[in-house]
Amino acid sequence: MQRDVFASLSPLDHRYYASEPDLFEQLNSYLSENAYVGYQLRVEAALTRAWARHGFCSSSVADEVSRAVASITPAQVYTEEETTRHSIRAMVNCIRRQVSRVARPFVHLGATSSDIMDTARAMQYRDVTDQVIIPQLKELLCVLIQITRREADTLQVGRTHGQHAVPMTFGFAMAEYISRLGNRTITLEKATASLCGKMSGAVGAYNAVSLFLAEPENFEREVLADLGLRPATHSTQITEPEYVLDWAHGLISTLGVLANLGDDIRHLQRSEIAEVGEVFAEEQVGSSTMPHKRNPWNFEHVKSIWKAFCPRMLTLYMDQISEHQRDLTNSASQRFVPEIVVALVATTKRLTRVMRKLVVDRRRMMDNLDLSKEMMVAEPLYVLLAALGHPDAHEVVRQLTLTAERTGRPLRVVAAESPELAPYLGQMEQHHLYLLEHPETYVGIAAKKARNVADHWERVLQLQIGADA
Repeated sequence: MQRDVFASLSPLDHRYYASEPDLFEQLNSYLSENAYVGYQLRVEAALTRAWARHGFCSSSVADEVSRAVASITPAQVYTEEETTRHSIRAMVNCIRRQVSRVARPFVHLGATSSDIMDTARAMQYRDVTDQVIIPQLKELLCVLIQITRREADTLQVGRTHGQHAVPMTFGFAMAEYISRLGNRTITLEKATASLCGKMSGAVGAYNAVSLFLAEPENFEREVLADLGLRPATHSTQITEPEYVLDWAHGLISTLGVLANLGDDIRHLQRSEIAEVGEVFAEEQVGSSTMPHKRNPWNFEHVKSIWKAFCPRMLTLYMDQISEHQRDLTNSASQRFVPEIVVALVATTKRLTRVMRKLVVDRRRMMDNLDLSKEMMVAEPLYVLLAALGHPDAHEVVRQLTLTAERTGRPLRVVAAESPELAPYLGQMEQHHLYLLEHPETYVGIAAKKARNVADHWERVLQLQIGADA
């Protein structure tokens, strides 16, 4: 009988599964318990193949084990575990029941539980990153690059500390997130490529395999190469935890970038700012009691997910500690690591969807810039005066801003009336004077930088950006 998804305890299994069933079905093939047991079985099969290559058993024995692992289900393993109280021994027993007496001795020969489990986890994390996480991040990057190029010249007021600062462009603001996500993508790719497995035995000293082989490290490399992995330079009963720690940091720090993007777009939708908007369906409801409201709920959701999963990094740091060659204090906490992947992928997919339909109100951006553009003359005026030799340019301009605020006149007008500044203003080049008269042109190389960032990451990550990205 199929279980009711709404009878589940985790919101990942009901609320988020219900909204993204296809995504969750895709992730199941990497992150579910079915998948994890399947990865462990693949490790067992690779181990037997290595013994066959070294002549300790026949190739037919290795084939027999490979066929057996393909037929074993997690349900069988869990049923057996009720007797053994040990998950890997339960799995080994299940395999042994499916093979001949000749093949049984070579199932799990020379391995310890963590050889199987840690190697399987590395394979899980590698595959889901390479085949789901990275492609999804690249899809979002394509959308952000498209927005950046489209809005590279769209004037917008820059804001620091929540205050109007100096002009820039909206494309420049979006380029920040292209760069940050691009760098996080590279970080994740490197951390994933560094994930290691092991086949070094009970305390990592190759005690068991050394009974038969003079170079057990070569045997380990051979088993892991069969699975597309490499060994760490050292292991105890477990692999060095820093490989997974670095990978998880890549996940959570990427989620932090997404949260920052979501937060910025959320604030730009505030009623008093209203520079961008999330597309609302005609039948969509923004508030249960105020029919006029259009809450930026998707972007708020991104920040909320980050708040839920960011603290999990602390647990991963605590999992660095294992007494002597191994203890089991990470046995429960490590089971929840795949949920971080689910959170990141679901969040990335959500942002991709809503950013693709983001509405940019260029007129509103210009209106907001106009509110403060006269006072924004302060920075270029101060810098130009200082360059022309004024001994206290910052202070004199600060005083002029107070006069402008008090009298309600433009700062450039107040400055032009100052006898003290007249000699300096007279030395300014024409294009500098034009800039002081038209402060909205004081944007530096914002548009150029935005395009350069977009071009750089399209090239580095080899993105394929279509017209409908």
